[in-house]
Amino acid sequence: MSEPASISAGIAGRYATAMFELASEAGGIKALEADVEALQAALDDSADLRALIASPVYSRDEQAAAVAALSKAMKLSATVANTLGLMAANRRLFVLPHLMAALRAMIADEKGEVTAEVTSAAALTKAQADKLAKTLKASVGKTVKLNATVDESLIGGLVVKVGSKMIDTSIRSKLASLQNAMKEVG
Repeated sequence: MSEPASISAGIAGRYATAMFELASEAGGIKALEADVEALQAALDDSADLRALIASPVYSRDEQAAAVAALSKAMKLSATVANTLGLMAANRRLFVLPHLMAALRAMIADEKGEVTAEVTSAAALTKAQADKLAKTLKASVGKTVKLNATVDESLIGGLVVKVGSKMIDTSIRSKLASLQNAMKEVG
């Protein structure tokens, strides 16, 4: 991990831990999860929000006012709204994407879930996704939440990442392996 990314992850981790503990003490893990999902959707959808949190052009007051308005409009919990306000006051909004990732990981751990990144050549049907989740649950021992994406360059098969494990059954990787074997032969 590069040094700036490491610093951002460290800062985000401290804020995430504080938010998670406050929400846990208040019995608001479900509300925190809903807020995290809503904020992540807003980050994904809004280029203006991404610019606001990343650009040094905006003053602390402008960021704080924007975050307060956003929190009110999205009806975020007091814990999340106050933390975002504190982050704006401390010029730490740039770590918001890392914060969302850290909070999602803490919430998943609390619920006994793990997320599997699944890339397939074609979109998985509901039955295929359910069967894959069931198979992965048997292997991992936790409830598996699938994050599925489509990459047609795989030709066929799947690439599944769960934690630090990766299973690549794609035809693209098998063809690459065959190509390497042919190069070795002569």
